[in-house]
Amino acid sequence: MCHLIWQLITGQVAVTRNLVRQNMRGDKYCPRCGETEESVTHAIFECPPALQVWSLSATPISPGTFPVASVYTNMDYLFWRKNNILEPDQDKDPYPWIIWYIWKARNDKLFRGIDRDPLELVRLRRNGENTQLMETRNFTRCESALHSEVEALRWKMENMLQHSRCQSFGTDCKELIAMINEPQEWPSVATELEKIETMLICFLDFKITHVPRVRNQFSDFLSKTARTFRRELLFIGCSIPFWLPRPAQA
Repeated sequence: MCHLIWQLITGQVAVTRNLVRQNMRGDKYCPRCGETEESVTHAIFECPPALQVWSLSATPISPGTFPVASVYTNMDYLFWRKNNILEPDQDKDPYPWIIWYIWKARNDKLFRGIDRDPLELVRLRRNGENTQLMETRNFTRCESALHSEVEALRWKMENMLQHSRCQSFGTDCKELIAMINEPQEWPSVATELEKIETMLICFLDFKITHVPRVRNQFSDFLSKTARTFRRELLFIGCSIPFWLPRPAQA
């Protein structure tokens, strides 16, 4: 792993651009996303699957700060500047492991034709530890607060199905749980609940539990912050993005 980090810093990783320079390959395209040229920075930090891994990890990301188009700036951030943002006990995903898994996933695609799910890579890094994700989206105004709760759950379910058919959801709305358990008792949101029931068929294991707001302050903060955005905001990740303001208690 240390050798990979050294290769990364010195630009000696066997990406397609370097292989073409050494007459060991005829094209420079990225094997994962099809970009016309695969540089070291692209493979580890800018390729869409790699960027999604960084987004799902505990590493704070921010446009213009990390990741950027310079491998040296990115490594400077991971070596030192990140420590000014993230407390050591919150750093669940040490960057050497993230880099190693991204590179391994890239090689799996190139040599074995296997597409690795970014969320799977984060889970593998954590050795089976349950990955808790926060998500938020500023929906257009719904008919009622209950309609908003149902629509938010439907959006979360759609996104999580891309990663796994076994999911556990948390909510601070007890009415939402009641609607899921007894949809016939809520005729005012029958149309929305029918969509939820259809999606439930796709899940092998589905749970939704009540989490008091006082125990879920980060997610509550994200929800309130999203409502202040005048443009569309969609976010799914393990920590509050660096580009969003943080709650006082964080």
